[in-house]
Amino acid sequence: MAETDASDTDAAQAPKSFSIKSALIELVLATVIAVGSGALLAIVLLPAQPRPSGGAAGAVSAAKMSAEAKTCTTSAIALVDLPPIVTNLGSPTDVWVRVEAAIVVNARPTDHNDVLAAEIATDELAYLRTLAIAQLEGPIGLENVRQDLTDRAVVRSNGKVTELILKTLVLQ
Repeated sequence: MAETDASDTDAAQAPKSFSIKSALIELVLATVIAVGSGALLAIVLLPAQPRPSGGAAGAVSAAKMSAEAKTCTTSAIALVDLPPIVTNLGSPTDVWVRVEAAIVVNARPTDHNDVLAAEIATDELAYLRTLAIAQLEGPIGLENVRQDLTDRAVVRSNGKVTELILKTLVLQ
C-alpha cells in the first residue's frame, strides 16, 4: 500500500511535458476570441450609418440632406469676446470679481457687434455689483448667475445674442 501511495504522489508532482501542438492550439484559440470580441465591440460601439433607400424616395432624401447642409453652412453665427470686467461685489464689498466672457451672436462679425459687446459688458458690470458672495457658491449658484447674465444679454441685444459663455470667473 505504501508503494502505491508513493507512485501516486510522484505522478501528481511530475511536470507536464511542453507540447508545441498544445501551444499552437492555445494561440489560435486566443486569436479567435480576440478577433470575435473586437468585431462584436465594433458592431456595438460604432453608430449605424443610414443607408439611402432606392428609387425616388432616395433622391428626395438626398436632396433634403443637401438642402439641410446648405442652411447650416449659410447661417451666420459669431463669437464675440467681451472686455474683461473687474468690480467689487455688493456684499461683502471687499471681495472683487473678475469675469471674462464671450457672447454668441446670430449675425456676421461687424463693428456693431463690438458696440453690442461693450453695452452688454456694462450691463454685466451693473449686475455683478449687486451680487452677494452667497449667490456664487456652488455649481447651482454659478449656473444661476450665468443664466441671469445670458438673459440680460438677450434682452440688451433684442434677441441677437443666443448665449453668454463664461470663460473665467475669479473671486478675490
